[in-house]
Amino acid sequence: MQNIKKCLTIAGSDCSGGAGIQADLKTFAAHGCYGASVLTSVVAENTTRVISVFNLPVDVIEKQIDAVFEDIEIDAVKLGMLPTAEIVRTVARKLSDKRAGFIVCDPVLTATSGDKLSESDVVSAYVENIFPIADLITPNIPEAEAFTGDKISNVNDMKNAAAKLVSMGAHAVLVKGGHLDAGYSTDILYDGENTSSIKTIKIDSPNTHGTGCTLSSSIAANLALGFALGGAVFSAKDYITEAIQKSYAVGKGHGPVNHFHDIKIIHKNKQEKK
Repeated sequence: MQNIKKCLTIAGSDCSGGAGIQADLKTFAAHGCYGASVLTSVVAENTTRVISVFNLPVDVIEKQIDAVFEDIEIDAVKLGMLPTAEIVRTVARKLSDKRAGFIVCDPVLTATSGDKLSESDVVSAYVENIFPIADLITPNIPEAEAFTGDKISNVNDMKNAAAKLVSMGAHAVLVKGGHLDAGYSTDILYDGENTSSIKTIKIDSPNTHGTGCTLSSSIAANLALGFALGGAVFSAKDYITEAIQKSYAVGKGHGPVNHFHDIKIIHKNKQEKK
């Protein structure tokens, strides 16, 4: 019987399939991991806009977490959309009681379309409850600005933000630089001691729906597979870069990335011979 690493995503649902738990489960599968999911919110969205957000009651979220952990040994957890302070606190409390392996948090505050997905008091709830238990948080520039209160205009600002986030209680931080207006995308990884710059060519593509979800779930899968933090992040960056390069033309707005760009599936058409 084959042993497989098991990853859990606790996040919202994207009915168009490009982000949220749908992106996370595809990413886990692409890395050869088994994926389980806990749903926090049902988001009616597509590649152009968010139509509605329905947040699940916290007791339903708690029961999902209990159901997973009483039966499955989880090697890594990816946290995505935690849309209310109450949900943030509930998830943090439940994970503190479980043997959750690694925890990677992508603090989803807005959708790729720019629509707001979280309540205003979520930022402080993340700092107080998620920062102390997460092995890594992966904010983009607007999210890092929301946490630190500082404007980020360049790579040096990103480094300062990463250091400030660690001083606020985060164990390690990956500040993603895709929002900077530059020919390159530079991410900053800081673990409290060492700073690493991850620089890649910025891909001119509208298909970036779910990139943050995909990157963070790739990191979580890599950690489950035994990578050290730096290796997990660098490998995930390569994965998401190629996923954008080979993305799909789906929808009228920001299309999804190609989660299975490195997996070749051969479809054989069988015709009955007469």
